[in-house]
Amino acid sequence: MTESEIYTETRLVEMMHNAGVRPSVQRVAILSHIANLRKHPTADEIFNDLKAAYPTMSRTTVYNSVHVLMDAGLVKELEIESGNMHYDLAPQPRHSHFMCRRCRRIFDMAMPAVMPDAVSGGFSVDTVDLYFKGLCPECIE
Repeated sequence: MTESEIYTETRLVEMMHNAGVRPSVQRVAILSHIANLRKHPTADEIFNDLKAAYPTMSRTTVYNSVHVLMDAGLVKELEIESGNMHYDLAPQPRHSHFMCRRCRRIFDMAMPAVMPDAVSGGFSVDTVDLYFKGLCPECIE
């Protein structure tokens, strides 16, 4: 996905139908938030960001919806920092993540080309999660 690509509600609903997920208004809002803001939110951040627009949404709804979306392969969990799960859109080209230790933002990064060769023969890799940590360009200044 390119930085300028936006997932419309129609496209998100279609993705959910194709994955066998019933697209409720709240689930679509949660998936849109994860897919379009590209800030790799936690469940609490999703709740806090959406509660004004969806006053009947609860934290439980967010947690349950995220897990439904994960089980369907639409969202993946990132454990970049211990104890805090962040969420990313799953159907994307392979990429790694960089977390700034000062501002705590998470950025998508290209996956190093050597990764496919890193696993010995006979293994079947389902997922590769590569996280970098350090300072982002803004925090270095």
